[in-house]
Order: sequence, then C-alpha cells, then structure tokens
Amino acid sequence: MTSAYEPWNDARGAEIIAEHEKLEGATLVILHAMQEAFGYVPEPAIPMIASALRLSRAEVHGVFTFYHDFRREPAGRHVLKLCRAEACQAAGGDALAARAEATLGISVGNTTTDARVTLESIYCLGLCATAPSAMLDGRVVGRLDEARLDALVAEAQR
Repeated sequence: MTSAYEPWNDARGAEIIAEHEKLEGATLVILHAMQEAFGYVPEPAIPMIASALRLSRAEVHGVFTFYHDFRREPAGRHVLKLCRAEACQAAGGDALAARAEATLGISVGNTTTDARVTLESIYCLGLCATAPSAMLDGRVVGRLDEARLDALVAEAQR
C-alpha cells in the first residue's frame, strides 16, 4: 500500500509557501496546499508560514486550529467523512457513525492502525434532502443506510 501523499521536508514546504504567499488569503491557501501535499499540516510548517507571511506563529496556529478540516497527523490512504449536521443526525447519522466506529475499530477523528482509513466528522455536505450523507475521498454519497455505509467502509479498507 503506497501513500497518496509526499513525505514532509522543509524544502518542499518552502516551495509550497513561495508558490502561494502572494495570493489573497494566503494563510488558508497555504494550509490547504500543505495538507493536499502531505496529507496533514506538519508542525514545522506553522513557523515557516508565519515567517513568510509576516504573521505571528499564534496567528497561523489560530487559523489552523479554527478549521476542523486541517489535520495534525497524516491521514490514512482513504478518508471517510460522515456528516454530523442536524439533518443527518435527525435521519440516523449518529447510529451510522457508531456503526462505522465499531466496524473500523476506531473513533471519529482517528486513523486505523494499518493507515488505510481515517474517519472524520464533517458539518454539512449540502445533501440535507438525502440525509444522512458521507464523503469518501471527495466523493459524496447521500441516502446513507447501514448497507451503503458498510459498502463505503469496505471500499475504504481495500
């Protein structure tokens, strides 16, 4: 099993920063680019971003921690996000999340020991009319039930 992400190194981090530092809203853009490249935002990236953008480390860290989508650790090979917004909760999303946790042997916010699957919460995929919903590696799935969830989990474990 190979990772879809690059291993962290300072030179690549500096390259990503240089590529985006002149853009409007560069802090968010760079954090997203780091996560896209490495699967997470490495801790050494925070002071590098702060220095390049002439911000304090606290300012960059504040942006990083404010948004739930940024990870501190590498994601698994596949990322399964379960919608936890109100419409999905009302349609049985909590029971499905518990089922996914039990099946994968991890709690939401963690990665399986074999690094195949990261299970995350997401707050609204915009599929309220087809709740509950999920997203596997960027592909959204509505009308989630036990069978569809089991199929998504099985797909992610491959």
